[in-house]
Amino acid sequence: MLGNNHIRKNHYKGTSTKRRVRILQRFIFCFEMVAVVAILTVMSFVFILGHDFVTQCDYFRADNITIRGVHRLSKQQILEQANINKGINILSVNLSIIRNTLLAHPWIAEAEVRRELPNIISIGIKEHKPLAILDLGRKFLINVNGEVFKELTASDPDALPIVSGLQFSDLNIPGESRSTSFDAVMEVLRFGQKPDSILPNRIIRKIRVDRQIGLTLFAFDRGRAIKLGYHDYIDKYKRLESVLFYLKEKRCFPDFNSIDLNHLDRIVVNLVKDELSAGDHKEV
Repeated sequence: MLGNNHIRKNHYKGTSTKRRVRILQRFIFCFEMVAVVAILTVMSFVFILGHDFVTQCDYFRADNITIRGVHRLSKQQILEQANINKGINILSVNLSIIRNTLLAHPWIAEAEVRRELPNIISIGIKEHKPLAILDLGRKFLINVNGEVFKELTASDPDALPIVSGLQFSDLNIPGESRSTSFDAVMEVLRFGQKPDSILPNRIIRKIRVDRQIGLTLFAFDRGRAIKLGYHDYIDKYKRLESVLFYLKEKRCFPDFNSIDLNHLDRIVVNLVKDELSAGDHKEV
């Protein structure tokens, strides 16, 4: 009977349509991927050509390499350390690598490298300022911040105070407090940097550290001993200035071998012995 007939769906037709849609979607996806790869390839090729062009273009050749901050080192030494020469394309150099290469030199504390378009490379450095020679069995140079920056060599300045009696554990380590002995040495050396100091660093030959009694300085032409001990260096330098002035004015006094300033209320001067006197100890 007609009333009992059902319309059957064409499952084959629906499946075939979905398959064609999936195939079309895959085709479109593959086409898009190929297009993206092609575009990236072209862009990369363009960038490579552009990079080669600008890094080889004579317009950007370094006609001038300016160097600032050299004192001990020469400009030629800086160029050799940086491994760059006049005429190099300024866009072809890696500024970070050049800076790190400069900092690898033991005398260079800080470095800055900049490009100045179209044809200038600017290098600025700050050299370590040697303050003293640290004798730890092997000799090292320390800078004005108390940092060891290189081992002493024959070409380094040797007309500096030599500090003995310290240990590696006393050295200035970033983030850690320095030892009392090292602090005392640095305080004395900083006093010696002042232009009006009674004991400028240029006349100090040696600083000997004794962990128990403190510092003894050997200064002046014959390396006479100035016993400073620890602490109160401002007052001790004032007393030393008064003692030296007194000895200079009182010409009846012979020269001295040592001055003991460990105790400010009892300063002992050990006079030089000569044929006419026994060179007794004098308190002033």
